[in-house]
Amino acid sequence: MAPKTIKAAIADALENLSEENFKKFCTRLLDRREEPRVRRRQVEGKTYLEITDLLVSTFTEAKALQVTVDLLKEAKCGNDAKELLEETEALRSELGSSDAARPSAGASGGDTMADKHFVDKHRMALIQRVSNIAPILDGLLCEGVLQQDSYDSVRALPTTQEKMRELYCGCLKAATACKNVFLNLLEENEKYLIEELKNK
Repeated sequence: MAPKTIKAAIADALENLSEENFKKFCTRLLDRREEPRVRRRQVEGKTYLEITDLLVSTFTEAKALQVTVDLLKEAKCGNDAKELLEETEALRSELGSSDAARPSAGASGGDTMADKHFVDKHRMALIQRVSNIAPILDGLLCEGVLQQDSYDSVRALPTTQEKMRELYCGCLKAATACKNVFLNLLEENEKYLIEELKNK
């Protein structure tokens, strides 16, 4: 029988995770770079019910579902994410928001700027204005977002703009996790540019 609320569905999904996968989920939640962000003390040592409460109070119920699905996928719990989406299908329809936890924003064609990830929303500006590309590529390689052959081919391109375009055509078309790693590296290596874009 399907849960009566999205919050209950999220709690069930987290309860079903192994201890190791629950730890991975919490780590991904702490690593999340998009606002609003949660603090370490809000997450560490908490039960699945406390984490569910935190998700709903931080993001609202509908948004918490999307965040939970994204984080489950990042934690390599794709089957759990899929089950959660299936269990909440009717609930999402009732909310009038079938896209509350859509697997990929671009696939629906109903995407808005508010729904877009920061690196997608500011694609043009980032391609044109990022200059410190070398440490960003190194970081993407270290984090496993880029494989060695892709890294070598991007490095071989003559201009920073071409390198950035190649990233957008390749690894940045993948999961939100890849975009989060990329944004983290941008914040480290292009601090003032990212602050300016965030304040727009």
